[in-house]
Amino acid sequence: MKGKYEYTNFEKMQDLQKAIKIIQDGGIVIYPTDTVFGLGCRIDDKAAVKRLFALKKRSEKQSVSVLVDSTAMAETYLLPIPETVKKQLMEVYWPGGLTIILPCNTKKVLPLIRGGGQTLGVRVPDHPLTRSLIHGVGIPITGTSANFHGEKTPAMIEDLDRELVKQVDFVLPGACYNGISSTIIDCSINPWKTLRNGVVRISNSVII
Repeated sequence: MKGKYEYTNFEKMQDLQKAIKIIQDGGIVIYPTDTVFGLGCRIDDKAAVKRLFALKKRSEKQSVSVLVDSTAMAETYLLPIPETVKKQLMEVYWPGGLTIILPCNTKKVLPLIRGGGQTLGVRVPDHPLTRSLIHGVGIPITGTSANFHGEKTPAMIEDLDRELVKQVDFVLPGACYNGISSTIIDCSINPWKTLRNGVVRISNSVII
């Protein structure tokens, strides 16, 4: 990883603590990341996850990516990560805008999160506020974008749909750094396959 996790002082620490408690208690929060605004709940609360899918108008057959505060947290939910993935992707692009899909421990990840499959998309965001939020919650949170399914992805707080804002429990103030969605690469298959080009550009020489 490009830097160890550490706490950061914020002018509005009370907002962060409020967001942490809401998510811990099963609520849903809109929060800023290094890419775009996310819609987050704890990934081990089935009721919260079902509510998130309904709120976002997303098919329960579709998986959602999750955000973690470190590679160590990711390893808790994934099957053993290949060294090539660690060295060529995680150590180079994390924290950052790269979502990596890998086989997961299905006993620890709800079927709704993984769309009924055997894999999980994970990312360590390059945003101290987001990592503080995840660290405070203590487990990964959903990393899906804060919009109704199929609608515009919000890069600025002004882009958030007012109807969506009304339906969540809290909006954590803050700014997104890039305003571009993460790149998604599937490393559960060989060769790896880029599923979505986003803020991170991966060289073809890296795809193995």
